[in-house]
Amino acid sequence: MGKIISISNQKGGVGKTTTSVSLAASLGVLEKKVLLVDADPQGNASSGIGINSEDFNLSTYDVLLNKCETKDAIIKTSSPNLDLIPANIDLVAIEIELVDIPKREYIFKEALKDISNNYEFIIIDCPPSLGLITLNALTASNSVIIPIQCEYYALEGLGKLLNTIKGVQSVHNQNLEIEGILLTMFDTRLRLSKQVKEDVKKHFGSMVFNSIIPRNVSLGEAPSYGESIIVYNATSKGSKSYIKFAQEIINLN
Repeated sequence: MGKIISISNQKGGVGKTTTSVSLAASLGVLEKKVLLVDADPQGNASSGIGINSEDFNLSTYDVLLNKCETKDAIIKTSSPNLDLIPANIDLVAIEIELVDIPKREYIFKEALKDISNNYEFIIIDCPPSLGLITLNALTASNSVIIPIQCEYYALEGLGKLLNTIKGVQSVHNQNLEIEGILLTMFDTRLRLSKQVKEDVKKHFGSMVFNSIIPRNVSLGEAPSYGESIIVYNATSKGSKSYIKFAQEIINLN
């Protein structure tokens, strides 16, 4: 059975989708069979690997509303060993549509049950909120990775996310673990980046991954070309960092 990992932080702009796409692509390059689930209504994880809304008929929205079999929503991508369940703006309405459905927190868990044996890793790109979609993703997951940018206000809102994770552990998914905290957008030239790194490591110790993702031009450019960083510029610092991070995840599992 594949390991299901949610990438979550309700704070936007922390490198959450970049991490989801880059980690999934890196694991694929390292010869692991990977499914990336885009659970963000913005659909950036989908477009970030070259799948635009006109390229698919079924999405995460249809899977959550039980309008289709999960396997029918899966698309092959051009990235090695990487499949995708895409998302689009339809997903915005899901919280309202699921409000009267019993056991609505477990829909993702049920949907992924049938296909999890086909993959070694399932990566879920959560929306930047702590709503029903994120709750569903955490309930379905074995673990969660929390990306934090090395900038001012980095730890803002982290307490809320950790409380949400504790709530999910106590009510919906007692096996949920925090895989770790990933430092992103690290700039070696800035004293602030180094200060944030020290603060996070002081507060969270061994929960912080050894891998650190640098601020990198190629990481910013890759999504606009509909390519993961691994395909767009395999020799860039960003690409090498995510390959190293993927290797760390493999070693931990």
